[in-house]
Amino acid sequence: MLSELDLTAIYLTFKLASLTTLILLIISPPLAWWLSRSKLFFRPFVESLVALPLVLPPTVLGFYLLLSFSPDSYFGGFWLQLTGSGLAFSFSGLLIASVIYSLPFVVQPLQSAFVNLDKAYLQVASTLGFGGIKTFYKVVLPMTLPSFIIAGALGFAHTVGEFGVVLMIGGNIPGETQVLSIALFDHVETLQYEQAHVLSFSLLIFSMILLILIYGVLQKRQKRLNDV
Repeated sequence: MLSELDLTAIYLTFKLASLTTLILLIISPPLAWWLSRSKLFFRPFVESLVALPLVLPPTVLGFYLLLSFSPDSYFGGFWLQLTGSGLAFSFSGLLIASVIYSLPFVVQPLQSAFVNLDKAYLQVASTLGFGGIKTFYKVVLPMTLPSFIIAGALGFAHTVGEFGVVLMIGGNIPGETQVLSIALFDHVETLQYEQAHVLSFSLLIFSMILLILIYGVLQKRQKRLNDV
C-alpha cells in the first residue's frame, strides 16, 4: 500500500511534470521555429546548448545548476532578493532545473516538424497577407499538432523519470522536493521493497501507456501522410 508520503511524492511529481511541460510548450515553439529557419553562424552553438542535457550526465548538470542557484551566485542572489526564498532545495529550483533538463525533448520534435513542413503552405499564407503570428496559428500549428502532442508527452515523461538532477537540486525533502524517483530510491535504501515494487510498477505502467499513446499518434500521422 502507498503511504501518505508516497501519495505526496506522486502529487509533487505530476505537479512538477505538468508545470514543466506547460512552460516548455510556451518557450519551445519559438525557439524550435528559429532553429529550423535561422541561417546565422551561431545557430549550431545555440543548438548545442539546447541538446546538451541529452549527453551531459545529470549529476554534472545538477551540480552546476546547484552552484548557479546558490545565494552567493548572481542568479541565485537575484532570485533571493526577488522572492525572499532560495532556489536550492526548493520546488521552484526543481522546476527551473526540470525545464532546462527536459528542453531538448520538446524542442527537437518541434524543430524536426518545422523543418519538414512544406514551404508551399507558408508561401500561400504569405500571399494571403498573413503575418508571422497568424501564419503560425492558422497554418503551422494545425499541420504540426501531432508533433506538439509528442513533444509534450516526451517532456512530461522525461520529467517524471528524472533522478540525478532532482537529487542534486532538491535533495530529499518530503512534501517539498521528494518526487517519485527519489521516494523509490529512499524505499530501496531502507529495504522497503514492497513499497518500492508498488512505485516501480506504477511508473512502468504509466510509461507503457504514454509510449503506446505516442506511437499511436505517430502511426496515425504516418497513415495520414501516406494517404496524401
